[in-house]
Amino acid sequence: MSRPAAHDILFEPVQIGPVTAKNRFFQVPHCNGGGYRDPSAVAEMRRVKAEGGWGVIFTEQVEIHHSAEITPWIELRLWEEGDMPALARMAEAMKSHGALAGIELVHPGVNAPNLYSRAVPLAPTALPIRTFTNDPVQARAMDREDIRDLRRWHRTAVRRAKACGFDLVCLYGAHGFGIIQHFLSRATNQRGDAYGGSLENRSRLLRELVEDAREEIGDTCGISLRLSLDEVVGDLGFSNAELRDLIEMHAELPDLWDLAHGSWEECSGPSRFTGEAAQEGLVTGIRALTPKPVVGVGRFTSPDEMARQVRAGILDFIGCARPSIADPFLPKKVEEGRSDEIRECIGCNICVTGDMTASLSRCTQNPAFMEEWRRGWHPERAPARGASRNVLVVGAGPAGLEAARVLGLRGYEVALAEAGTALGGRVARECRLPGLAAWGRVRDYRAAAIGRMPNVSVYFDSALTADDVLEFGFEHVCIATGAVWRADGVARQHVVPMPVDPAMPVFTPDDAMAGRLPSGRVVVYDDDHYYMGGVMAELLVQAGCTVTLVTPAARVSDWTWNTLEQAGVHRRLAGLGVEIVLNRGVARIRADHVVTSCTYTGAEAALPADAVMMVGSRSPAGTLWPELKARQAEWAAAGIRSLRAIADAEAPGPIAWATWAGQNYARALDGEAPGDAPPFRREIAALAPPA
Repeated sequence: MSRPAAHDILFEPVQIGPVTAKNRFFQVPHCNGGGYRDPSAVAEMRRVKAEGGWGVIFTEQVEIHHSAEITPWIELRLWEEGDMPALARMAEAMKSHGALAGIELVHPGVNAPNLYSRAVPLAPTALPIRTFTNDPVQARAMDREDIRDLRRWHRTAVRRAKACGFDLVCLYGAHGFGIIQHFLSRATNQRGDAYGGSLENRSRLLRELVEDAREEIGDTCGISLRLSLDEVVGDLGFSNAELRDLIEMHAELPDLWDLAHGSWEECSGPSRFTGEAAQEGLVTGIRALTPKPVVGVGRFTSPDEMARQVRAGILDFIGCARPSIADPFLPKKVEEGRSDEIRECIGCNICVTGDMTASLSRCTQNPAFMEEWRRGWHPERAPARGASRNVLVVGAGPAGLEAARVLGLRGYEVALAEAGTALGGRVARECRLPGLAAWGRVRDYRAAAIGRMPNVSVYFDSALTADDVLEFGFEHVCIATGAVWRADGVARQHVVPMPVDPAMPVFTPDDAMAGRLPSGRVVVYDDDHYYMGGVMAELLVQAGCTVTLVTPAARVSDWTWNTLEQAGVHRRLAGLGVEIVLNRGVARIRADHVVTSCTYTGAEAALPADAVMMVGSRSPAGTLWPELKARQAEWAAAGIRSLRAIADAEAPGPIAWATWAGQNYARALDGEAPGDAPPFRREIAALAPPA
């Protein structure tokens, strides 16, 4: 299969200083929740990307000194020589298929609370630490000696990076996370010396660090600068106009300009609020200011759009973080003319939550992400089938589709039974809700994949009973029948059903997705705290309702803080006129009003309402699994060797948990039971010699 000629431009080699990238696919630095704790998992994850054809692959941010740590977040460290072996292994993995290996060096400055090292934080100007968690810590203003120390630390880190085998060294000053940006921005730099005031002075440190790095590594490694396109923090912030002035002033300083939008929230906006190539307006025209190549990002998933960006002279490299997670083989699929097989990023930002919660990242589209080393999973391959021949998968939602896809890849004969008339389950319904259209890609990718497999058969209108399953004679049965939203209020505030007057109409998201909507004054009670409460409020406003959202949390859609969209949710709902009531739960529901209660004091108040939208918790759907489990004694006679419920049918969770469960089931089939040992590898720190 040949690729369209229009995509050839993406496979041109591009020089970055003394090194050359084999193509224009550039995996920009991204976090993953592994960092210094799980270095082998991080290295293997990036080796798979190298196999997938990326021309440039970068680490996440690498802290250069113990005064530069951002606990509780787990990134990479290059504090001392003992950190080098893990990074050297990573560089080797990244270069294993011809990619350039890049390392992103950072001193987080006013973003480094140093909770672990207990070092006093450093910043251009004395200010409170600027972190997600509002740590009650302040940084002291750096003096000239501190700046000399900072330059020395960077020199040492650059020298070590070269020794580790990296081809590219990036100095990080974007997203508000790097001290370079803190010096550039008047919001964090109010100095009156040669490092403050004019743009020329505020960029002095940047110039010195690049010059120092070049002295250290000579013409053996390329040097890039990662800077914010626009800081978006008000009049004092480092603006897009100032960035353009800076690049024009220092046009040939680095070997490459790596440009990303202001804060992390702005740069990695979810698809709910941010479309593909959303940063084009901020980066257009910068390429004309410098002879050096420019890389930019924009959750690029379409090779047509990628090629357009290059042909239009907007970018030299197509920067990807989340799309490289969703499909590590994106470049190879474009190169081989298989763009229709790309596992497109849906922009849900579940990957970000791994970093935000100090756990390993996940991906809704690519369940193998961060499992490449731990479990030996590969995003494009699976082991051959075991001793069994056939499997019945009941339910064609995200878990059932993924189980059927991987089982088919392994070579099993798979029957996929769906009670309805369409594939996708919850994602087919949820992708019709406001802002969630991209989530339909979860269904589309898997439907297309199994459509190419002759050993996977799909049966619609197949609402199976326990008798049906026992009569079919399949060797293995996977129950993936999903879950339904509860209408009784059971969630976190109420562990038993709340008092509800039957005269008050109570709806759930399932009602809304089936087209059954309330009218008039509606109270949305959100005790789920992820995206659904906010989405329901938006949907009801669109339907003409007057909406009040009540939540026991201190923030609307509280858990979406971890997906970088909480502020966007609040802005959207406030802009739509939704009344947001925080720190209050629902004590009981009356015929014409809701009784709310203060989370802290229990004080009650009446809230008039014509209907309630209950967004609390979900329960596994149907009775098929409990009925089959109760008849376990009949399984063997029916020829069933195993029967399992997975994902929402076992315990409801986000969509990423469902696709992961589908892949985990399919890969484990016919394998040995792990017993009590963890079913994955992990790295355990060796004890240091006694003091």
